[in-house]
Amino acid sequence: MSPLVVTGLSKTFTMHLRSGIELPVLRHASFTLADGQCAVLSGPSGVGKSSILKMVWGNYAVDAGQIMVRHRGGAVDLARAEPRLVLEVRRETIGYVSQFLRVVPRVAAEDIVAEPLTQRGVEPAIALTRARDLLAQLNLPQMLWRLPPSTFSGGEQQRVNIARGFTTDHPILLLDEPTASLDAANRDVVLDLIAAKKRRGVALLGIFHDGSVRQAVADATIDVSAFAPRREAA
Repeated sequence: MSPLVVTGLSKTFTMHLRSGIELPVLRHASFTLADGQCAVLSGPSGVGKSSILKMVWGNYAVDAGQIMVRHRGGAVDLARAEPRLVLEVRRETIGYVSQFLRVVPRVAAEDIVAEPLTQRGVEPAIALTRARDLLAQLNLPQMLWRLPPSTFSGGEQQRVNIARGFTTDHPILLLDEPTASLDAANRDVVLDLIAAKKRRGVALLGIFHDGSVRQAVADATIDVSAFAPRREAA
């Protein structure tokens, strides 16, 4: 099967602090992601692109539909999976690069990047070498590697975040604006990292607001506007 097949995905948010107002976001979203393909979620702000990523990652509950992921040689529906299985899929099958770095304070940048590898059983020394290689590739000054990134600039934190997301060999990788806050040189490094993932057969699903980046990475474009709920006429 394909690494990721989304079928009939629907989502409505309930505003509990606003008298339970319901805001429908998606209706019957369906798409398939292939090995070695980068598919880009497109559409205007607020149309539901980030919601799709968060449902695939398991942060948002699903109202209806399936999120079928190829995992351990079988298929798992993440829309219905128990939390323990979702965590297992994250550890082994799906990686995620978000827009924001959320880490434990006082942990060194290189240890943050190495952690996903050690969690998967990679020897600490090997994980640390891989982490340092990526930090160097992303032009983070070596004097920062042993420092916690809480005091870093936004661009420096994002480079740590990207290195952490790209350090593993997850067969599926979700990308939420990975080139935001980056200068042109480091943006090009990320494009190279994405190209390398595709060559290794990784399936990537991402959001990229930069048109030139979208053009450079996209093998397929998913127009999320097509899944917008119909609005009733006033």
